[in-house]
Amino acid sequence: MAMRVTIPFLVLALAISLSFGCSSTPKQTAAGGKSASGTDEQIFIGDTVEKNYDPNVIMKRAEAFFDKEEYAEALVEYQHFLDLHRVHVLSAYAQFKIGMSFFKMSKSIDRDPAPITKAQEAFEKLMKEYPGSKYHAEAVEKIKACNDLMAQTYYFVGQFYYRRESYLAAAYRFESIVKKFPEMEVAPDALYYLARSYNELGANDWAHDKLIQLAQQYPANKYQQESKTLLAKVDAKLPPGTALAKALPAPAASTAPSAADLKPAAVVAQAQTPIPPTVGALSTLPPLAQALTAVSTKATTLTPQVTLCRIGSWC
Repeated sequence: MAMRVTIPFLVLALAISLSFGCSSTPKQTAAGGKSASGTDEQIFIGDTVEKNYDPNVIMKRAEAFFDKEEYAEALVEYQHFLDLHRVHVLSAYAQFKIGMSFFKMSKSIDRDPAPITKAQEAFEKLMKEYPGSKYHAEAVEKIKACNDLMAQTYYFVGQFYYRRESYLAAAYRFESIVKKFPEMEVAPDALYYLARSYNELGANDWAHDKLIQLAQQYPANKYQQESKTLLAKVDAKLPPGTALAKALPAPAASTAPSAADLKPAAVVAQAQTPIPPTVGALSTLPPLAQALTAVSTKATTLTPQVTLCRIGSWC
């Protein structure tokens, strides 16, 4: 009787153990316990020579990390691929995905901009080392996107300092946008706030120049009325005649010789210009100084009919 009870029990225990041993539930991988859909999980397991050097295995591992949004790990694998297989048919693709990994790592304009900078460098490297690749056009678009993000980051930081009355630090950020990213959408706003920062710092002549530049370079900017008011305020603080002289059209670079380039004949021609009596006492100066003094005096004695018409629609 005891034998008849024990045997069925053993059979039942064996059936249960077999059912667990043959379970179709996939085991978690060694790479963070995550499963990449459509990916051979064996590429994460073990440390064989094939897994470390085979280009297909390395690329599969990099793609798996990228799909799981583990971009730091993906970067390591894409770079490892390039270190070993720089002339491989997939090398341009690996370089492109390095740029994309950095681009995906950038969070927002109020965070560390280092990933954006590194993404741009990676895309530029792709265009330089793999010219004519099929990823060229997309790399160009991503570089533009990186520039736009960097300009917005500079503007965000500049506004931060401006609100806290740290005008020198704010001016530095706004100036960076004007110089590096003049074609970005935020550039007109940066130029306007650069003028305001200079005004707050007491650099009224610089503020004047930036407001004139804003009106000329971005005639449809959204700060036209504010700029007009600020320009009048800035010009009121400038010495008499300074704002008028600054608003006059500058001579073309090709027809305006510098003082170092003036030849004796040119000096004589300019010296023949009638010099007002107030400058006659300077006749003892060298001819070059006389000529420059005559030109400067002529500029400051312009007739009052000249108006500020370089600011386009404001006239």
